[in-house]
Amino acid sequence: MSLNIFSMFDGVGGFIVGLNDANEAIEKEVFRTMYSNQFEPSKKAQDAYEVGVYRFPEMSHIPDDIMTVSDNKFQEMHDAGVNMIVGGFPCQDYSVARSLKDEQGIAGKKGVLFWEIIRAIKKIQPKYLILENVDRLLKSPSTQRGRDFAIMLGAFNKLGYSVEWRVINAAEYGRAQRRRRVFFFVYRNDTKWAKKIDEKYENDKLEEGLLEDVVIGSNRYDDYIFQEGLFARQFPIENKIKYDGKRPRHASHFLGKDADYDDYILNISDNFTGTVWNTGIMRHGRYFTADTTPIEEAPISLGTIVDKAKQSFISQYDNLDLGIKEYNSYIEQYVISDEIKIEKFKTLRGSKKIPRKRPDGSEYFYAEGAMSPYDSFDLPARTMLTSEASVNRSTHLLFENNKYRLITPIEAELLQDFPVDWTKYKMNEETNEVSEVSDRMRYFFMGNALVTGIVKRIGIELAEIESHE
Repeated sequence: MSLNIFSMFDGVGGFIVGLNDANEAIEKEVFRTMYSNQFEPSKKAQDAYEVGVYRFPEMSHIPDDIMTVSDNKFQEMHDAGVNMIVGGFPCQDYSVARSLKDEQGIAGKKGVLFWEIIRAIKKIQPKYLILENVDRLLKSPSTQRGRDFAIMLGAFNKLGYSVEWRVINAAEYGRAQRRRRVFFFVYRNDTKWAKKIDEKYENDKLEEGLLEDVVIGSNRYDDYIFQEGLFARQFPIENKIKYDGKRPRHASHFLGKDADYDDYILNISDNFTGTVWNTGIMRHGRYFTADTTPIEEAPISLGTIVDKAKQSFISQYDNLDLGIKEYNSYIEQYVISDEIKIEKFKTLRGSKKIPRKRPDGSEYFYAEGAMSPYDSFDLPARTMLTSEASVNRSTHLLFENNKYRLITPIEAELLQDFPVDWTKYKMNEETNEVSEVSDRMRYFFMGNALVTGIVKRIGIELAEIESHE
């Protein structure tokens, strides 16, 4: 039993790290990554790619823009036995780091890369996909909430796949960062897993040939959503009760009948009016969704991460006193001694109401509430962005030993469940020269990354599903 993986939009290998950790947890090599693709547009230096080359020398790395990767290459992957695709596909068009007016969804410059996933599926025909994006995707675009996500569901449906999704905040399931993302579990409809689901939930409708026309209750898949699904088993949830305290929020929606692929997608794009909640499943062109809340696990605190990073650094030295001395010297690099910069942070983290002008000349006020003056060691970290460690409101600011400082690259890695110094080195593929990565790029990597501990748990459950295939 082996799932051979193509990692798309690989970054610095977050999916690979998480699935390798799943292998270790179950003491079996179920997941084996054979190919990866990483390309950062508008950057001459491809540092993330070179980190991957350094960390995974045995893997076939593709350094090209995915839009230029040929169908023949995808066919090669199929012929080599690739049967699973993973990827955190580019999310700049959806992310809350950008304002609503900049949101472009699938029609955007990077949003269209979703169709490269579809192109890869057509050639590779993977058994499974695990994908990740920002949770804002479920509400994109602002003028037609949920349309982009519905288009994606429709695209998977037309290729013979089903989709289970869940919004997961890593801190609510025992991790060290409040990072909310939507994860997709996509599986082919000819798998035993899919057929087992049909036996319980769909066979009566499939046999009658009425699936497209019947009205199916929006709670039809509740047992799956709350108990039996991949996400339900690893990330327990319960109904979020509507404000009247009586009725949970559910919805279902039929995506359409068009036989032609393009007409089908365009119909969804033009006419979608459904509701999408944070949890759901799409089967045979109809989705079922529920508004749920996590059954929370105690998170790891920022202070625990800081201590873990410290102990890891000191353990490199045989002499404890020397290790402590070197650690203190290392930390000094991240101390903010510039009073002007400290005051700037205080201003950025404070409340504000700033007058601004719209393109039409009308005025409005941009308002932000106050944050704590520095980040608490007793709470999980906030969401890291690619701008981490620059002077801005989102950057983590620590107050330790009467000094303000930034988090270190090691602490940033641990907040994403990466091994210590995972991104410290990169390797030039042509010369085999190994060099250090700048701190700025290491923060950038972690701002783009996912929490690998979440992927690990997804992998553990998928391995169990695959064991019955």
